[in-house]
Amino acid sequence: MNLSYWERKSWISNTDFTIVGSGIVGLNCALELRARYPKAKILVLEKGILPQGASTKNAGFACFGSISEILADLRTHSEEELAALVLDRWNGIQSLRKLLGDKAIGYEQNGGHELFLKQDAKSYQHCMENIGKANELLAPIFKETVFKVSENSFGFNGIQRQYISHTLEGQIDTGKMMLSLVGLAQKSNIQVLNSITVEDFVENGQGVSVKTNLFEFNTKKLLIATNGFANSLLEENVLPARAQIIITAPIKNLSIEGTFHLQEGYYYFRNIDNRILLGGGRNLDFKAEETTQFGNTPLVLNKLEELLRTVILPYTPFEIAQQWSGIMGVGSQKKPIVRQIGANTACGIRLGGMGIAIGTTTGRQLAHIFQEV
Repeated sequence: MNLSYWERKSWISNTDFTIVGSGIVGLNCALELRARYPKAKILVLEKGILPQGASTKNAGFACFGSISEILADLRTHSEEELAALVLDRWNGIQSLRKLLGDKAIGYEQNGGHELFLKQDAKSYQHCMENIGKANELLAPIFKETVFKVSENSFGFNGIQRQYISHTLEGQIDTGKMMLSLVGLAQKSNIQVLNSITVEDFVENGQGVSVKTNLFEFNTKKLLIATNGFANSLLEENVLPARAQIIITAPIKNLSIEGTFHLQEGYYYFRNIDNRILLGGGRNLDFKAEETTQFGNTPLVLNKLEELLRTVILPYTPFEIAQQWSGIMGVGSQKKPIVRQIGANTACGIRLGGMGIAIGTTTGRQLAHIFQEV
């Protein structure tokens, strides 16, 4: 790209901070940097026309972990580690709400419910027997008993008679949230350039030399917030994980309200604008979904439609209006990676499918990696 003198001078010269990725983490990092350094030149580079990974493509769950997820995580995390993860999610949601306001993000606290299919009787029994243990572990965080047994009030089919509900879970409008974040960044004099792919970077002693698909430039500090796409630039313990989603056309008199989880969170659905949004199915073929390629597969789409037809809307005609996918970042641990990786380079990645819950605080932590500029 043949940049003019004016373009180079105004947009990419004398840059103090460059952030790669304009999702939840990247924009929150930029906003926190602006609060710390009111006069700094802050640039955000985004490879997509819109945030490319999961920030504008997620299901909009303000969740902290269903009971089966909590109990499953105890197999790979200590109680202290798990409690710290849930506390981060809780604090992250509160930080997001405080930053943008509930109206701006369409926040509703309708509760979250875990459903158990008839064939999942063993998991259902295990979770029922451990409600007390989960509540005791999380009581210092939520200050109340959050996991409760509730009846199948929405008439789902083919499931165990009762749900295990999390009373404090909520839902947001993902589009409204990201529009609000972008708007706040613009008001804060943060430059966001879209359709720019960072291909490589080299520390040069004075800062970082950054090569993109269109131009090269220097920045004092480089902060990478590309989550599932991180391994194109870094060697970290993070893998891409594609999430496929479908949404119905509006359904008249839809009474379903709240967020819902199935099979340790591998399936999830909610109401939005008189529609049902349903996603998941990565567990059907983990290797195939370990990709940075967007798209939908017959294997997953057929399973999602089957769940709609047989479990969620068994007596209600529906049409699939749209389908899409997003790319998450996952790893062997669910704790995000926020660390300095060079003298002038740092990363905030591996959100583990909890970007809405921890994206705000992860971005802020990333902004505090460097104590001085």
